[in-house]
Amino acid sequence: MDVDEPRLTNEEIAALARRIDRPVVLVGMMGVGKSSVGRKLAATLRLPFVDADEAIEEAAHMPIPDIFATFGEAYFRDGERRVIARLLDGESQERRSVIATGGGAFVNDQTRALILDKAIPVWLDCDVETLYERVGRKGNRPLLKQGDPREILTRLKTEREPFYAQAPIKVMSGNGPHARTVDQVLKGIDAWL
Repeated sequence: MDVDEPRLTNEEIAALARRIDRPVVLVGMMGVGKSSVGRKLAATLRLPFVDADEAIEEAAHMPIPDIFATFGEAYFRDGERRVIARLLDGESQERRSVIATGGGAFVNDQTRALILDKAIPVWLDCDVETLYERVGRKGNRPLLKQGDPREILTRLKTEREPFYAQAPIKVMSGNGPHARTVDQVLKGIDAWL
């Protein structure tokens, strides 16, 4: 976003929030900022925020790394799909929310179809170096424990981009303030609605 580009006014944000009739679902790579941007987006729109990974851990009664280690990725993806389906089918009050998904959720055909059908999908994207700086040295990402994190992030980004590109709204998330990314998401939703 250009520094001179005007931000949405509080009145424009309130009007946009009234037009949102289903969940806004953030998709994209691990470390792109779905949870942190999602929390700020939800607060800006005055909507509830749900982190799908936290909902999965709550439903499974165990942390995601333990689910991967004990049952494998296929089991995790099936549980992830079921939890996201439940979040998207929430009661009318819950249907107006902001949901941050895990990095692989939108790659699953069934989960992606649910999100495309029942939500406002927003692809948050950024370059591999930014992703690496955010998650490459942390030990809490099961998929990054299988080799060099930078190489894995590069491969996953390349493999997943065709899926993420199916989201109708794309916003670049850089190293700037989250408020800038939130504003771009708001403008993307406004243009799409």
